[in-house]
Amino acid sequence: MASLKQSIIDKAMELGFVACGFARAGAVPAAGEQLRDWLAAGHHGEMGWMEARADQRASPTGLWPEAKSVIALAMSYAPATDPLALAEARDRGRVSVYAQGADYHKVIKKALKVLGRWLADECGCRLKVFVDTAPVMEKPLSAAAGIGWQGKHTNLLNREHGSWLFLGVIYTTLDLEPDEPASDHCGSCTRCIAACPTQAIIAPGQINARRCISYLTIEHAGPIPYEFREAIGNRIYGCDDCLAVCPWNRFASQAQVNMAFTPRAELAAPALADLLALDDAGFRELFSGSPIKRIGVARMTRNCLIAAGNSGEPALAGAVERHLASDDPVVADAARWAADRLSASLSR
Repeated sequence: MASLKQSIIDKAMELGFVACGFARAGAVPAAGEQLRDWLAAGHHGEMGWMEARADQRASPTGLWPEAKSVIALAMSYAPATDPLALAEARDRGRVSVYAQGADYHKVIKKALKVLGRWLADECGCRLKVFVDTAPVMEKPLSAAAGIGWQGKHTNLLNREHGSWLFLGVIYTTLDLEPDEPASDHCGSCTRCIAACPTQAIIAPGQINARRCISYLTIEHAGPIPYEFREAIGNRIYGCDDCLAVCPWNRFASQAQVNMAFTPRAELAAPALADLLALDDAGFRELFSGSPIKRIGVARMTRNCLIAAGNSGEPALAGAVERHLASDDPVVADAARWAADRLSASLSR
């Protein structure tokens, strides 16, 4: 069994993963109860898909009763530059590090399938592979498998690779010896909590998604609540602040980052004026092969209008005004807000 586990780890490393661990399918019983409490509090916002399949998400056997073991894997996307460096570039939009390169769903799913096929051929087992589009609790399972612990921002942390990690999971009928769960190494540090622009981390390990900029700019379809608009700054897709300030990320090495996640030049610091000029076809072309594509042009335009309103840049007034007559009420609302903000900044 030890030899098989090592062979799996070796194959995983060959495929670009930086961590691999093993857990029993029933290793995280408390995670299901925590999920239900989180949903009951409404902290999931409009993410109804989390509530609809909560029973399947709560445990691997809830999704696949035949699962005996979980193989947890992580792939690094550690950035080469400080994600906070663009905070003062008011005419530019900030895109979360994870979305500046290739779509991680496709990259990791491909590697998981290769690993899965190899394992099935070697052992004659059955298995299922997951990234994050299925009802799977990757982070608690990864912590149980020993590849990291969940920090106070709820993301997985690894002592060698920090928190810039994409997670993949394999459920299998193999009865693999589990690894020791990871221990927590956050100590008394609360930098991630203090750094959150909208106070979305309501307690260590608890996030109210309705306040989170990643949720507001990606998952939320309606108007962004007024109370959060100024705090969003120039973030147009996601937010990296709680990760960027984490001391453990000092140890994350660029050397083991999958080249597929190298930032595309046009996504590293896009000009707001250029993004606000996009129509649907232009949006699809620019974000082809990117996870950003799934939010659609209207939501991206809404986000860019909020960023333009926060910019204080009179030169963006024309780019904003062209959306005042938008047929989309959410876009038109954001355009009015941005135009008013820019007009007020001119009169100061």
